[in-house]
Amino acid sequence: MGTVEEITEAIAQLPPEKLAKFDAWYEEFSAAVFDAKLERDSLAGKFDAMADQAIADFRAGRSREL
Repeated sequence: MGTVEEITEAIAQLPPEKLAKFDAWYEEFSAAVFDAKLERDSLAGKFDAMADQAIADFRAGRSREL
């Protein structure tokens, strides 16, 4: 596997149709990585305090419809 610089250079030299294909692949890849991290963080309870605060704010009338 090449260095980040080599990969960046290779991407920069892709013809438009191959760049579009790479872009579509990377968008899906990046979303899957983000989703996996979000799920790990959620299972680890990293959002519990924020959720509790949001529920408390809602119950106290400190919210409005979007």
